[in-house]
Amino acid sequence: MRPVPHATSLRRAPVQRRSAERLTRILDACAELLDEVGYDALSTRAVAVRAGVPIGSVYRFFGNKRQMADALAQRNLERYTERVTDRLKEAGAGDWRAAMDAVLDEYLAMKRTAPGFSLVDFGNQIPVGARQTEPNTRVADRLTKLLSGYLGRTPDEDLRRVFLVAVESADALVQLAFRTDPQGDEAIIGETRTLLRAYLGRVLD
Repeated sequence: MRPVPHATSLRRAPVQRRSAERLTRILDACAELLDEVGYDALSTRAVAVRAGVPIGSVYRFFGNKRQMADALAQRNLERYTERVTDRLKEAGAGDWRAAMDAVLDEYLAMKRTAPGFSLVDFGNQIPVGARQTEPNTRVADRLTKLLSGYLGRTPDEDLRRVFLVAVESADALVQLAFRTDPQGDEAIIGETRTLLRAYLGRVLD
């Protein structure tokens, strides 16, 4: 079992293994129910029943369902970072095109397969339909730290701005791709990849 990151929305961070396992079950149940009933119909009681834990266990970690969704979004970001990191280990250091493919491909894979991801991804769709800027900034910051060493670049404001523009652009186009086709319109995804290569090439080549 992978550890659950200590999300800022947690009332209390798990200390013992048993507590961490219970938190994992709660977040897994939250993700499954988001896909099945949506955010509006989600309830802490339903999550407790699905997770097989007392309702008090849910409230030990979360004051409400919004905090639960925030913690799920944080876990999504941690897992996404792990997936991208694993992909980068297979690529040659300094190959920004391979890095870009890893960043985009792993996001698409999670969007297609990770429970609850279509509603909360990294935190920018609750309430449903809202596209807030903070999560994309968080992703850009994470990618700046993750990719700067791999690319041999200084993680300064210029590089961070480049990644923020790339993340915001890709986010808008990927949302369009998934509005067009539930599995992501491949033609639009291809155009997204072309756009990112042209923009990043101007800066990173």
